[in-house]
Amino acid sequence: MIPAQLDFASLAAAYRAGLKPRDLFRHLLRLAQDDTRQAWISLLPEERLLALADALEGRDPATLPLYGIPFAVKDNIDLDGLPTTAGCPDYAYQPAESAVVVARLMAAGAIPLGKTNLDQFATGLNGTRSPFGACRNAFNPAYISGGSSSGSAVAVALGQVSFALGTDTAGSGRVPAAFNNLVGLKPSCGLLSSRGVVPACRSLDTVSIFTLSAGDAAKVFAAAAGYDAADPFSRPLQAHGRGFPAGDAFRFGVPRDDQLAFFGDTINPALFAAAVASLVRLGGQRCEIDFAPFLETARLLYGGPWVAERYHAIKDFIERQPESLFPVTREITLAGGRATAVEAFAAAYRLRELKRSCDAVWSELDLIITPTAGFQPTIAAVEADPIRLNSDLGYYTNFMNLLDYSAVAVPAAFRPDGLPFGVTLFAPAHQDIPLLELAARWQADSALPLGTSDGLATVEPGLAVDPTAGGRVRVAVCGAHLSGLPLNWQLTQRGGRLISVCRSAPDYYFYALAGGPPQRPGMVRVNEGGSAIDMEVWELPSERFGDFVAGIPAPLGIGKVRLEDGSEVCGFICEGAAVPSAEDITAFGGWRTWLASRSS
Repeated sequence: MIPAQLDFASLAAAYRAGLKPRDLFRHLLRLAQDDTRQAWISLLPEERLLALADALEGRDPATLPLYGIPFAVKDNIDLDGLPTTAGCPDYAYQPAESAVVVARLMAAGAIPLGKTNLDQFATGLNGTRSPFGACRNAFNPAYISGGSSSGSAVAVALGQVSFALGTDTAGSGRVPAAFNNLVGLKPSCGLLSSRGVVPACRSLDTVSIFTLSAGDAAKVFAAAAGYDAADPFSRPLQAHGRGFPAGDAFRFGVPRDDQLAFFGDTINPALFAAAVASLVRLGGQRCEIDFAPFLETARLLYGGPWVAERYHAIKDFIERQPESLFPVTREITLAGGRATAVEAFAAAYRLRELKRSCDAVWSELDLIITPTAGFQPTIAAVEADPIRLNSDLGYYTNFMNLLDYSAVAVPAAFRPDGLPFGVTLFAPAHQDIPLLELAARWQADSALPLGTSDGLATVEPGLAVDPTAGGRVRVAVCGAHLSGLPLNWQLTQRGGRLISVCRSAPDYYFYALAGGPPQRPGMVRVNEGGSAIDMEVWELPSERFGDFVAGIPAPLGIGKVRLEDGSEVCGFICEGAAVPSAEDITAFGGWRTWLASRSS
């Protein structure tokens, strides 16, 4: 039986119950052929599609992470067997092979249904700039779908595929997600190979992922990501830093009220305020930030020489056949041909300055939340005013790749008019996995329907991100390394961040060791008669943990400390030989309390 929703969990359950891949893909092909939203440009021939499905017969689904998962490919990404048009029929070519990212997904068991509509040459955030027709919103066909990855988002929202590939240069993988009630992962640039992708701004482009849930996005990301030595812009995933597991506090930034823009929309401001409150409910601490440098960075994208990259990407074609381009696309692209090298250097220098200002927030914040888009216009409105409205749609998105950040767009609410509203969570590069972890918790908390479905699906409550695998080590401190005390700088200067204030399990004797300054405490674990000790848990980059430990003088060392919740982390322990000359301060329950008793 074909499931009503195509999230990965529902589809896996259907396969276990006896659904054959051939039956699923024959059904999905019929849905896609009835294309009332103009989401598709081309579909794989039925014979080839069913051959791919039949090839899964007899395979153990456990051996393929994306077994029988249907997906769509934005038509600026090569798929063997179908032409790549980039939204321009005269530009079309027949690729010799699929793009690297497509090949990796197919090797994991996923099957592509076809190629989706887009703003021509990925130039636009609205989905109307296509000779194949304006792609229509999945909830209300009078409204824009968002772009440029328009058809990819609509196909997922309508239940025609489980996930889709888009691209994102200025917001194309996030705005369509917000307008169609989807998760949109804009990975850190370079983590997904761009070989086999028609570039827009090659130095900024990234392949993006649309799914119904954050957990599904994480599975696609895991299968698709990987260093590609043949792609000069590829890079491996680095240590991502901290995660956002339930119970951990985190700090998030919100632009000042006077820097939020909704472009005349009177409903979305309250929905964004509610979204901020939801993040607080998940354990976040709201911190107001100055959004000005982010906004100035956004203005560089189309006011600076990066438009020249769009011109460079199709220079030979646009000079030879300018009439083949959609009028507004031609106007924007040709403007890039007038940029000078002097302007390029000036913009590059200013970007360095702005990035320094923007990056300064990460010493105090774990992520930032914004609306994904402040408003959602109708197709008619965009066609009447294509440049200004498209620019307004990029208010919260255009800076992201210039600053080299990772981002996840997540559904936040439904408006009274039935249209969805979404927000974006973003953080520095390589934070993709932690952001998806938080997005999964967000979805579990919000309990919104997936895509255009009527019912709810089970959303994974978390992705269990391992801080060690992410290049962070947690260490519990109980003495002079506590916040505000003399040795705390040894943590902060190594990039440490405070995770929690807690207590140990009631299994320790606590001593003030002889010597100093500063005087140091010693914790000794005992089988009975111990007490709980006040502690802080900090997180250090893995590469700085070794030199931190190397500086710890005897009789102290690092071992495993059990916390009050039963978990164990690295923490300070003391050699038993130091106990006879130490003062037993267990009764005070903590270093600060003992220090206060001495000064009173």
